[in-house]
Amino acid sequence: MLSEELKGTIRAAYNAIVESKSLTPRWGQRQMIAEIANTLSRIPPTDIEERGLPAVCVIEAGTGTGKTIAYAVAAIPIAQALGKRLVVATATIALQEQFVNKDLPDIRHSSGMNFSFALAKGRRRYVCLSKLDRLMAEGQGASAVVPLYPDEFGAPVQSEAMPVYDAMLEALGRGEWDGDRDNWPDSVADEVWFSATSDHSQCSGRRCPNISQCSFYRARDELQSADIIVTNHDLVLSDLALGGGAILSAPEDSIYVFDEGHHLPDKALSHFSSYCRLNATVSWLQDSKKALSQAAPALAAIDGAQRLLQPLPADMDETIAALQVAEQTVSALFDETDVPAHREEQQLRLAHGLVPAALMQVATSLSGLFQKLSSAFARLENLLEEALDDDFAGLDKSEIETWHINVGGMLGRAEAALALWREYAVSGAGEVPPKARWITLLSNTAQPGFELRCSPVLAADILQDCLWSRAAGVIITSATITALNSFDRFQLHSGSPTEANYKVVASPFNYQQATFAVPKMDCDPGDAQAHTDAIIRQLPTLLDHAEGSLVLFSSRRQMLEVYQGVSGEFSGGILMQGDYSKQEILRRHKQAIDAGGGSVIFGLASFAEGVDLPGAYCRHVVIAKIPFAVPDSPLEAALAEWVEAQGRNAFMEISVPDAALRLVQASGRLLRTEQDTGRITLMDRRILTKRYGRAILDSLPPFQLRLG
Repeated sequence: MLSEELKGTIRAAYNAIVESKSLTPRWGQRQMIAEIANTLSRIPPTDIEERGLPAVCVIEAGTGTGKTIAYAVAAIPIAQALGKRLVVATATIALQEQFVNKDLPDIRHSSGMNFSFALAKGRRRYVCLSKLDRLMAEGQGASAVVPLYPDEFGAPVQSEAMPVYDAMLEALGRGEWDGDRDNWPDSVADEVWFSATSDHSQCSGRRCPNISQCSFYRARDELQSADIIVTNHDLVLSDLALGGGAILSAPEDSIYVFDEGHHLPDKALSHFSSYCRLNATVSWLQDSKKALSQAAPALAAIDGAQRLLQPLPADMDETIAALQVAEQTVSALFDETDVPAHREEQQLRLAHGLVPAALMQVATSLSGLFQKLSSAFARLENLLEEALDDDFAGLDKSEIETWHINVGGMLGRAEAALALWREYAVSGAGEVPPKARWITLLSNTAQPGFELRCSPVLAADILQDCLWSRAAGVIITSATITALNSFDRFQLHSGSPTEANYKVVASPFNYQQATFAVPKMDCDPGDAQAHTDAIIRQLPTLLDHAEGSLVLFSSRRQMLEVYQGVSGEFSGGILMQGDYSKQEILRRHKQAIDAGGGSVIFGLASFAEGVDLPGAYCRHVVIAKIPFAVPDSPLEAALAEWVEAQGRNAFMEISVPDAALRLVQASGRLLRTEQDTGRITLMDRRILTKRYGRAILDSLPPFQLRLG
């Protein structure tokens, strides 16, 4: 139970904010504060006490509730009283920066609460001074750093990169820059930036001679004393994947708030999936073999190094040969199977996650080979770390550090490949639910070839092991968590405990200020061409050319066809996703509205969520069709296949709730403030004619309905 003192602190902080900012107290906001406080009161005051009900709160708070103030006011005093760190994770960098630069300083100033906070970013957001030194030396002919993922980020052009690196070193030396990419005054091309950063596998940590000036460790040290750590979902999940406590505070010492928490299951899947590109891995092994042959003389003085280096070329050759066999095996699978064309790529999903015997055999061999390489790299890395601590006069510390970076990178990549081949070295039979395994023939990359992937289809077990069962407390909040008026979908995908506190807090908006219309149409999206033709005919008359409108499509092909069919009807032009960056489209759109004209945006899924166009910037949202998932997504298909195998209806259990959630998100682009008004038009009559349509319609906010 919360003490009266703690309740008083929370109440006083909220009242102070309301008074200081001249706000009107909102019932939903107060309800949210109470739910979070009651949930966190379940956390035992000492670590030796047994946990009772899980201190997990999943709270859907409609747009305009004021979620940030609510969870801050409730969670900060409780975290401080329990000696826990509050970790607030947002889904986007924009939300993260707003929370750090605006919301938290504002809350601290107006609430009377005293707390400290720090921003946590991943290692690759910071420049690596050791890498920077070596890149500059490399430009003068010194030994090179082996690129970690040259297939993803090509080597930068030296004439372009060197002036940037030189400017970075000067800015660091003068104290004018903190090494954070987001604080560098100019844009930096990805290949230039990532060549000058490291990941955890390449970093020598406290042994690095540049540790006292290290941008990442300086930022990380600030986290140790902060009451609140602000970060993103990806960094929290990276930390949990490393066992927790590697970057952030340990889960047992943390209360997590996941803002925009409906993204958490999908983010978790991406962090616990594995992949291997065959041709790219062969090239990487060949480059690494060549690099290690250059390392031998430089490392000759290190006791035991030659013994480890000597067998590596043969082991790498054997691994390359096995990868080439794997390519032949995969190619044969494609030849035996009728693989439909998938845009510019072909994709083969292994039904029920089952690995063919021939592929399992070669995967077993590769699993053993990458285990052997990983072990050798790990032992070699340990020797290099010890040598960095050694004062032996014959050692060139700079040279050793270069090879520590290289070998660390080799170890990280070998371990990543090992994780994938272990997933294919099993039959896949008996997995519940089965993992999704699929192979893509890449044709639009720098190194065309096959890519193998494996991913869980649900994040439930992952999050149970690393989050729900370990964290002191977890708050999940978003404007869209429920689907079809139920938390079932979120529980299925995330595995959140059934005993958790689930609550819906209504938005303060008056949804009667908006209409939701379904116009008369003589077709539905089942006939794709007829539906596209109908949109082309009706859209020019549906839209008011003098106002701000947003038209959302589920298919890029349909968006392009409609654009070609109607663009001549709009004198102000149409801003279409893909023609400019998202930020530039929004800037141009607002500029046109501010000038007194009209503007229309054509967008896909990324414009259906997180886009904020209040007031006149958006008076009409047109949704081309109910946003069902892309049917050829391997994860969606594998999950549906598993549900169907149990005699259940995957369409009703998976596809319909997912589509309902996406439709609510898309509709949410209209009303962004309490004063907003406007229209939503869905050009899909299935919401009226299909059995599932009524359930989707009933899950929408209480708009005025105009059903033609």
